[in-house]
Amino acid sequence: MSSNAIVTMNFISLLNNIKSFIFSKHFLKHFGYIIIFHLCAIFFTILYLNFATNHGEKIAVPNLVGLSAEVAKQKLEDLGLEYQILDSVYDAKSPLFKKPEGTVYEQLVEPTFSSLIFVKSNRVIGLRLTKKNELIEMPSLIHKQVQFAQSILEGRGLRYVIKYRASSEENGSVIEQLYKGQRIKDGMRISVGAVITLIVGQNDLGEPINTPNLVGLYRDEALYILDTMGITSYNIICPDCFTFEDSISAIIYSQTPEYIEGATVLKSTQFTITMQKNPLEE
Repeated sequence: MSSNAIVTMNFISLLNNIKSFIFSKHFLKHFGYIIIFHLCAIFFTILYLNFATNHGEKIAVPNLVGLSAEVAKQKLEDLGLEYQILDSVYDAKSPLFKKPEGTVYEQLVEPTFSSLIFVKSNRVIGLRLTKKNELIEMPSLIHKQVQFAQSILEGRGLRYVIKYRASSEENGSVIEQLYKGQRIKDGMRISVGAVITLIVGQNDLGEPINTPNLVGLYRDEALYILDTMGITSYNIICPDCFTFEDSISAIIYSQTPEYIEGATVLKSTQFTITMQKNPLEE
């Protein structure tokens, strides 16, 4: 028998052995076990993923902008969502600035009604809140004329109180600047809206003048009258004015010294002017 015939016979024999093994009960039984195991693994994996990822669940994200942080938090918790405070934003031009501090300024993710995006439970919604204070650097006002110092403070959103001290060399100039009763150096960071006390030098008491009637006037109208009369000592108070625009449109409703027809005061007298936000501007 030739070598080629022997090889062919051996190959045919091998194929018959493999065929016999594949169709044997032992092989088919274990192969069935393997198929069942893999089918079970696939089934339980799909079942777990559906449970873990809340497959098919759709939660509409509410609009939280303009709500307080507490109300927004409660809304999200009621929907099974979580939240995270990202940061606080100071934006005096935003209408949200008129609301209490801690109002939701922006949310991530956007509400469903505008974004058409739905989320699943336990999704974290990022929130940015409003804040009322912005830190700025204190300017140097020493040796500056009081009117110039006032304009600098107003331009930076700071309020002021003016007090006078006898001085032979610094008449009408700032000789000291105070914050909360303590000297404050230029460059220190303070909150917008903080009250700065300016100590201004004065070397005369001035002459008696008629007490002006400032009630009912706007801020700039009153300042024009005071400047025209040579009155340089005054303190302006407006509790509900948060921006420079608010103070410009505010109305004076009281003054000290009180206006009495025919009464006079010294030019050096300090006037306290109290204003309130103009309701027509709201």
